[in-house]
Amino acid sequence: MAPERRKYARKYCKYCEAKIEFIDYKDTKILKHALSERYKIMPRRLTGTCKRHQEMAELAIKRARHTALIPYVVDTRNVVAHPFDQLQ
Repeated sequence: MAPERRKYARKYCKYCEAKIEFIDYKDTKILKHALSERYKIMPRRLTGTCKRHQEMAELAIKRARHTALIPYVVDTRNVVAHPFDQLQ
């Protein structure tokens, strides 16, 4: 007997649902859907983002990191419950 597969809820793209055409690197509120609590870029299979918006989000996150809007590394000794509260 094979084990039964679990059925999960279908993931959907938050950006497509909000009808966002372009993801700007200056808008950190939009970018936080694609980042983990340690500011790592979340993969598509976890977030449910479509390929087009995932590529735009990755590029915007990398640009935001370069302009110091989002940190590259989070201090592991001083982990904050909600790191996005520190962003303006």
